[in-house]
Formats: sequence, C-alpha cells, structure tokens
Amino acid sequence: MKWLVIGMYVVSVLHVHLRGRTRLPMGRQLVDHSTFMAPINVFMQLFSKAPSTAIIPITALPELLPLQRHWKAIRAEAEQLLKLKQQGLQGSEDPNLDAFLKKGWKSFYLKWYDVVQASAQRLCPKTFALLQAIPAIKVATFAELPAGGRIDPHRDPFAGWVRFHLGLSTPGSAACFIEVDGVRHCWCDGQALIFDETYLHWADNDSGYGRLILLCDIERPMRFGWAQAINHGLGRVLTAATSPPHVTGAQTGLAGRLSRVVAGFGRQRRRLKAWSMGAYRAMLAAAALGVAALVWWL
Repeated sequence: MKWLVIGMYVVSVLHVHLRGRTRLPMGRQLVDHSTFMAPINVFMQLFSKAPSTAIIPITALPELLPLQRHWKAIRAEAEQLLKLKQQGLQGSEDPNLDAFLKKGWKSFYLKWYDVVQASAQRLCPKTFALLQAIPAIKVATFAELPAGGRIDPHRDPFAGWVRFHLGLSTPGSAACFIEVDGVRHCWCDGQALIFDETYLHWADNDSGYGRLILLCDIERPMRFGWAQAINHGLGRVLTAATSPPHVTGAQTGLAGRLSRVVAGFGRQRRRLKAWSMGAYRAMLAAAALGVAALVWWL
C-alpha cells in the first residue's frame, strides 16, 4: 500500500511539473507549493467540468458574463474608489484601501467568501451586488498594477479555483501583459480572461500607464456533486490560511477553531517567507521529507 501511495504521489508531481509549455526548474519544483498539492490538483483537473487547460473560455463559466456586460459601471466605481484613496481615505478608516499583496500590486477587497465587506457594499454598491449574485465567486478585488510594476513567475498552489480578470482601465498595450504558460495576453478595457493559476504565469507593466482590473477567484465547476462538495470544503480551509489582515473570522465552533489554527500557520508561513526565501524553501523541503518518511514508516 505504501508503494502505491508513493507511486501515485510521484506520478501526480510529475504530471503537474511536465504539463504545459513552461515549467519551474526542477530544484525549485521540489520545494514549490504545487508539489504538496499535486494529488489534490490532479483530482480537480480530472473531475473538472471546465476545460483543464491554461486558458479557459468565458463560455465555460457563463454566470460570469454579467460582469463583462456591466464593466463600465464597475469601472466607474473603481475609479471613484481610487479618487477617494488619493484624497486620503485609507489606513484606519478603511483597511481595504491600504492592502498590499505584492510590490506594485494594490488591492481593494470586494468579496471574501461569506464575510460581507461593509466598505465594498458602501463604496461600490453596483459591483458588490453583481458579485453577490454569483455564488461561484469566492474572492474578488479591484487590483492595480502601476507603471513599472511586475509580478514574478509563479504558480498558485490550488487548482480548485480558476482566476478571472476583467479589464477596467488598462493601457491596452503589448507592454502591459500577463503571460500564462508561455503565451502573453494583453489586458484591454471590457475584455475578460480566465486562466488556471496553477500553470506558470507572471505579469509586467512597462507601458508607462497604470492598469486596473477586477480580479476574482472562481470555484472550479466540477462534473459531479460529490466532487464539488470536496472542492468547496478544501477551498474554505485554504481560504482560512490566506485571509487578508482586515478580514475577521465569522465562523464559530469546530469550524471556527480549525480556521483560526490554519490562519495562524498561514501568518507564520508568510512571515518566514518575507524574512528569508531560502529559509522558507528549506522548511518546505524538510516538510516534504517528513511526509515521505511518515508514509514510509506507516
């Protein structure tokens, strides 16, 4: 049995590493999040109702079409929000406006699972209503990538979500792009892009103008109800580990305690990563060896 488990795990890791046009160096792959999540991600792709490809057509998720139809109204609220921020509405007054995910990447949270974002409801009522009407949307933000901003090549760890980008105010230039699995895509106003974030991707903006989009994480549609339930449950657990600082947990009981424990581990993980990437990767390698030793011992 242990050899079967080890074999399935190795095959899953190889599948995740070798698929697509581009991949991480093998040394980095061994300590990448996707190595730990490989068996789960293979499950998500095998039972996915949407195509298991790097780019997913919007017709595969028709519930998102209202966002594209109302993109001008969404843009108007996003631009008004930026004006308020420039006037000093930030920090203690509204934590959303001061949230930073990466260098050059600023986000205002509009939706985070079942936690109602009061600031989004107050400042962006039309966008908030559109998002609340689509249950498949689990996380949504207005995201900026200013001139000179860059997001380094990476793969997100969980295939249970797919990512949706809707261009709101974009340079519409080849110098402002996201590359997914070796293919570049330029953001344009009113145009949508859906992609599997477990494929290698990165972004750059050398256009001289800022880029503003609506960014959403969508629960991947599955072919069977039981598979959808597994995806939904895993998504909730992983969300607890990645909650932004301004989101407070609303769960109680066992689920709430589990979420707080997972969130605590997530905070420590992010601190270690910020302090030393080398130490962070060493921790991942040690964890991988520990899991392998446990499987062998059992």
